[in-house]
Order: sequence, then C-alpha cells, then structure tokens
Amino acid sequence: MSEDDASNGLMKVSDLIIQHPEVRSFEELKGLVVATAKSGYRFLQFDVKPEFIDTPRNWDLVLEAVFYHGARPRS
Repeated sequence: MSEDDASNGLMKVSDLIIQHPEVRSFEELKGLVVATAKSGYRFLQFDVKPEFIDTPRNWDLVLEAVFYHGARPRS
C-alpha cells in the first residue's frame, strides 16, 4: 500500500490479502474488511478477485456491503 493510499483513506483488496496471509477464506476476509472500515479507512478498492474456494460470484458486492456497514457507528 502506498502512502498516498493510506492518506486518502483507501485500502485495496490486494493489500489486505498480501498483508494478512493468515486469512484462508472469504468469510475471514469479510471480517478483515469490517476491521479495516472500523479502523478509519473510507474507501475499498476492488482491484483483485479473492481466490478463496468460498468466494461468491458477487464477491465485490458482498465486500462493499460489509465495508460500509462495518464503518457505520453503532447507535
């Protein structure tokens, strides 16, 4: 991840996968995406398709939903 990406609040799916080799499934990636949103990132770039056996066809829509729902403060 470049410094420009971090300063702009942008996280790429590829960076998440590279930085967290312990993630072995799409379900685990979803949890990581939520944690990324909660840590202050404002944008998620879908630059690569996650190559997990449980990755759904609509993987980008699923990750977008968990990212934006994870970023919302709980009331």
